[in-house]
Amino acid sequence: MARKQRIPNTRLAALIAEAQWTRTQVARQVNRLGPQAGLDLTYDRTAVAHWVAGTPPRSEVRPLIVEALSARLGRPVTHEEAGLEPRSGPVDLPSDPIEALIDLSRADMDPSRRAVLATTLFSAALAVPAFQQGAHASTAGAAATTRIGPAQVSAVRTMTSRIADILDEFGAGHARPMAAAFLVNTVGPWLRAAGPESVRRDMLAAASDLTYLTGWMAMYENAHGLGQTYYVKALGLAEAADDRLTYSRTLRGMSLQASSLRHGQLALELADSAAEAAPSAGPRLLAFLRGQQAHAAALTGDRHRAHTHLHAAETALARADNRRDAIGGYDRTAYLFHVAHVLAEESDWTGSITALEQSIAVQPPQERQSRAHAYALLAQRQYRIGHLDASCTSWSHFLDTYAHVSTARGDEHFATLRRQLKPHARARAVRELGVRVREVAAEKG
Repeated sequence: MARKQRIPNTRLAALIAEAQWTRTQVARQVNRLGPQAGLDLTYDRTAVAHWVAGTPPRSEVRPLIVEALSARLGRPVTHEEAGLEPRSGPVDLPSDPIEALIDLSRADMDPSRRAVLATTLFSAALAVPAFQQGAHASTAGAAATTRIGPAQVSAVRTMTSRIADILDEFGAGHARPMAAAFLVNTVGPWLRAAGPESVRRDMLAAASDLTYLTGWMAMYENAHGLGQTYYVKALGLAEAADDRLTYSRTLRGMSLQASSLRHGQLALELADSAAEAAPSAGPRLLAFLRGQQAHAAALTGDRHRAHTHLHAAETALARADNRRDAIGGYDRTAYLFHVAHVLAEESDWTGSITALEQSIAVQPPQERQSRAHAYALLAQRQYRIGHLDASCTSWSHFLDTYAHVSTARGDEHFATLRRQLKPHARARAVRELGVRVREVAAEKG
């Protein structure tokens, strides 16, 4: 029988070269880590040569190889990056969620791989998860040498807030690669670090917020499968932190994604699950949840339930303070946007247009990406009822904002604008708008 040809592990070889280690040094470091895993190892350069040549190391040794390289390189190295299969137990244990998040984010940092990630399919058959009390799991590695404290948690939350601001002002196309890089280079190592239990749970919750935001940006860029993947990982982090509010907020984001794809029943199930996950939600989060339940209910044709939830959202919002949350915030602008969605589902286009105009009127000026989206929807609904001049005015406002942001959804709206107005090329308002359209097209390349 012919011997099975081995495939060289070029990934492992590249990491060893990056670490500037000889194979003897790799073997020595793995041997030093052995006792931490209850192993007495005596590897030499020959064993490492076999690993590089394609012979898989023993399953219990693979985490030690990854840990040794991580410590040497000063960044998290995952099994996938090292060309190694993760260690499996007697049952089918899930892969390390932190490793999976780092691998996903590293691919999202790379422009050449980002395009492939964007083709990941959204699953409408996703089982709606329920919060599991006490699902917390330790995340610190056995050989963790870094310690974290409240300052590191604060840094993650501050960076998440800053990235959210950049998203608002310049669009997801610019902000998402920054979020992915921060997840890989900073948050990943801190999730592996040692520290007081309360601090590590706070770090998990902070990381969940950032992961949720990254998923939201992927969704906004129409990379819906990727966005869903980020959301599921955010749920896992929130659950590990025993953080019901972050878990609930993420489910609500998943409902918004499902509703944008017209999966009404899934959107409603996710919105209801979000509400159930946060029984002690404050008034602003409660409004946030009820607004999405209203939109999802409208998608399923349940008019009574939609308006009941809208009323509950408005009542809760009236009791909320004036604080603006960077992640998962809800304000009058968002509420009126939900009203516009519900009315549109009922084919009340005039009412929907009025709600959109009111929403835009109270929208913070720095929220450019959302403003561009709102103006585009307004223009399309005005066009739908035959108000061409009003539609052109709204499209003009859209262009003023769209010129400053990088957003795939904005690109789609721009294409709709050009397609929608083409049959009306002789109309004065369309001719005047056409000059600006050509300018923006040239700027966008």
